[in-house]
Amino acid sequence: MKRMLALMVLVIGLLFAGSGIASEIHVMSGGAPKEVFSVLVPKFERQTGHKVKLGYAVITALRQKIAAGEQADVFVMPVPALDGLQKEGKAQSEGRRTFGTVGVSVIVKDGAKEPDISSEEEFRAAMLAARSIVHATPGQTPSGDHMAKVMNQLGITSQIKNKVIFRPALDGGAQLVAAGDAEIGIYPTSEVAHVKGIKIVGALPRGIALDTVYGGATAASSEKKDAAMAFVAFMAARENRAVWKEGGFEPPEP
Repeated sequence: MKRMLALMVLVIGLLFAGSGIASEIHVMSGGAPKEVFSVLVPKFERQTGHKVKLGYAVITALRQKIAAGEQADVFVMPVPALDGLQKEGKAQSEGRRTFGTVGVSVIVKDGAKEPDISSEEEFRAAMLAARSIVHATPGQTPSGDHMAKVMNQLGITSQIKNKVIFRPALDGGAQLVAAGDAEIGIYPTSEVAHVKGIKIVGALPRGIALDTVYGGATAASSEKKDAAMAFVAFMAARENRAVWKEGGFEPPEP
């Protein structure tokens, strides 16, 4: 009788383990939602039993990893990048969600004098007057590409080239500002919203602003689609919009 009971327990355990009730999913993400995920991922894990393995990289690096065949269950990226993956058959449309829009802000060291960035002209003057400027590397992230275009549009690329530092926020760019090693930083708001030692001066002026819409999609090759889709749905849920807003995003309209 005891032997029969032990056998039944073993069989039930094996069935439970293979049922997909709890899975570990790999999420490949750009850096913008990092602070939001630090709050919401533990909540998702507690509520669902699933485990989440997060991998952050700049968008160009993410594309390279995916092209090289690195496997993931969920992609969290700007919408145009997700569109591209969907066209390539690497991301599925089913269950895809939009998480929110993030702008680009100017930051300075906490306690430092704030530059006037109220207009394009004032922003231009602030860039010319700054001792040093740091922002993401052009060609690696949307904000880096955008800032290169802005500086060219303002006609100051050559004047500031010797004082611009290219470093993504993920690689410590904002910390350079906090340490006083760079006078001004320019990053997506979500990437600096909770960085200690800095102050957000404000968003880029209207004419040169950049708004990036982030979303999530399940990888077409994922073998854990139910868990992956549950992750995306959870992150987009109405009750979690306040966390996205606190993290520097503007969630979709209700």
